[in-house]
Amino acid sequence: MPGGEVATQVVKMLGPTFTQTSMYGFLVLMLGLVGGLAAARIVKTTMRNVSERLKQRNWPVRAAVFQHASGPASLALFTLGLAIGLQGLYLTEQIRPLALKLIGLLYIVAIGWFLYNLVDLIDFALRRVTAKSATRLDDTVVTLLRKALRIFLLIMLSLFIAQNFFGANITAWLAGLGIAGLAVSLAAQDSVKNLFGSLTVLIERPFGLGDRIIFDGFDGTVEQIGFRSSKVRLLTGHLLTVPNMRFTDGAIENITARPHITRTMNLPLTYDTPPEKVEQAVSTIKRILNEREIFDPINVPDRQPRVFFNDLGQAGLNIMVTYAYGINQDGRDWWSYQEHGEMLNFRILRAFAQEGIEMAYPTQTMYLASDPKRQLSLKLVQDNAANG
Repeated sequence: MPGGEVATQVVKMLGPTFTQTSMYGFLVLMLGLVGGLAAARIVKTTMRNVSERLKQRNWPVRAAVFQHASGPASLALFTLGLAIGLQGLYLTEQIRPLALKLIGLLYIVAIGWFLYNLVDLIDFALRRVTAKSATRLDDTVVTLLRKALRIFLLIMLSLFIAQNFFGANITAWLAGLGIAGLAVSLAAQDSVKNLFGSLTVLIERPFGLGDRIIFDGFDGTVEQIGFRSSKVRLLTGHLLTVPNMRFTDGAIENITARPHITRTMNLPLTYDTPPEKVEQAVSTIKRILNEREIFDPINVPDRQPRVFFNDLGQAGLNIMVTYAYGINQDGRDWWSYQEHGEMLNFRILRAFAQEGIEMAYPTQTMYLASDPKRQLSLKLVQDNAANG
């Protein structure tokens, strides 16, 4: 349609409004617009001031509600003023439905705007839940959920406006979106699996950033937890990238999450050690374990250190020592565990050396044919054979 014809149609539709509306009607329109703008400004400023006060009182959720509601509320009040102002105008049968649709559209936009802003509250709540774990996956998934919710709201709002205000037939659109979604889902099966794997890591928390884990035979430290995959620095120094979907059906051993490290030592003494010396060795080890510097890290509830003369083994008279080293507290880690074990070993060695207690080592005894004891055994066998 040429531009001149459009202008002619517009003048024809709006002409009666200007010719048949009284000065009182235009005054009502002006008062409605000015009053709506003033009320919107006052409410917006007031709600933001309330939000700042709530922030100072350490009420972030309530403050966010007022902050996010200030804009939509101001739009709703302006729309109300516009609706009141339009009551003073003379509107033809063609213009009145359009004006009513405009008012309804502005109200729907205000409601959609408020819901759109409320997504930030969901984001805030999720971040408070995930604040205990400093993982990139938490930030990635929370950001993804926030964006997904906002996109969903925008799509639903657009479809609602298109159908109810512009008379669009959205059935065909939804059918097309369904076919397109099916095609995309079939083409992105691995991405969907990785998404569920990421959600599994986020919700169940089998490991966190910096944790040492053993997964599928690989032993290393988690360096990055992403949306699609996670990166593990192996003990060999190599960087392993694992798709997150593999965490849904694999066994994960979180070494960092263990509350303690159990150590069992076997200290064999030589067989010529007198029983009194064996008892002395057991008492010496117990005394060393009870020394404060040694005992504090291994004072684990229900896992107190134990010492027993438990076996007459092939290597010697065995003394078993077992204890649990508390970890992940007071700065204790794998290396402090090694230092503690080294200190304990040195103290046991020095104590045994001072007390004349000799530790055994694997040995074998060989008897030669020229050995007098061996000759006697052979002679007895020969005599028994002759007499038989």
